[in-house]
Amino acid sequence: MTTPDDDILRAWHDNAEPWARAVRERRIASRERVTNQAVVQAIRDLAPAKVLDVGCGEGWLTRTLADDGIDCLGIDAMPALIRHARDAGPGRYQVLSYEDLPTKTPEERFDLAVCNFSLLGDRPVARLLAALPYWLGRDGHLVIQTLHPGPHSHPDEDGWRPGSWGGAGPGFGDPAPWYYRSLPSWRTLLRDSGFRSLQLREPRNPDTGDPASILFIAQ
Repeated sequence: MTTPDDDILRAWHDNAEPWARAVRERRIASRERVTNQAVVQAIRDLAPAKVLDVGCGEGWLTRTLADDGIDCLGIDAMPALIRHARDAGPGRYQVLSYEDLPTKTPEERFDLAVCNFSLLGDRPVARLLAALPYWLGRDGHLVIQTLHPGPHSHPDEDGWRPGSWGGAGPGFGDPAPWYYRSLPSWRTLLRDSGFRSLQLREPRNPDTGDPASILFIAQ
C-alpha cells in the first residue's frame, strides 16, 4: 500500500520533463515576479560561502548562487532533474533523497541549507529537517520558502491537500499531493529539529498585496 509521500515521488518522477521545461521557459508567473527573487535575496542577505540546495529540481537556484560565486551543492531525489541541472550550467549536483540524507554521514559542512518549495511531504520532511543541523556549520542557517499557510490567527488543521500544476503550462500528468502545515506547526517542527532564531518574511504579489509565499529563516 502506497502513502501520499510515495505519491509525491511518483508524481515528480512522471513529471520531471515538463517541470524542467516550465522552469526554463519561465512560465510560472508567481516565481518570476515574486518568489524566485525573494529566496535569492534571503540567501544573499546571509552572505554564505557554501550552500546546500535541498530539492534543487532542475537547478535554477543552484546556478544562480554559483553565478554569485557561492559554492553550492544541489541535491534531489529525481535523477532526471539532476541530469537537467548538470546539463544547464554551473553548480555541483547529487542524486540524494530525503529518506537517504538522514542516513548519510556528511562529507562537508555548509553555511546555509535552502529548501525552496521542496518540502511537500510529511514524515520524510520531518526526518530531513532533523538531520540538516548535522550538515551545517555551528552558525549555519536554514532558509525555507513554501506555500503561505494562511491567516495566522485562524490556522487550518494540518493534513494532506491535493496538488496542482496550475500556471505551469501543458504536458503534465497527475500532480503531487502536499502536506499542509499551519504556522504554529512549522514553528514547532523547526524548533524540534534543532533550529532557533526564527525570522519570517512574506513576499507579496505586487498587484494584490496578498502573500505569494512564506519564508522561514532559522539558525
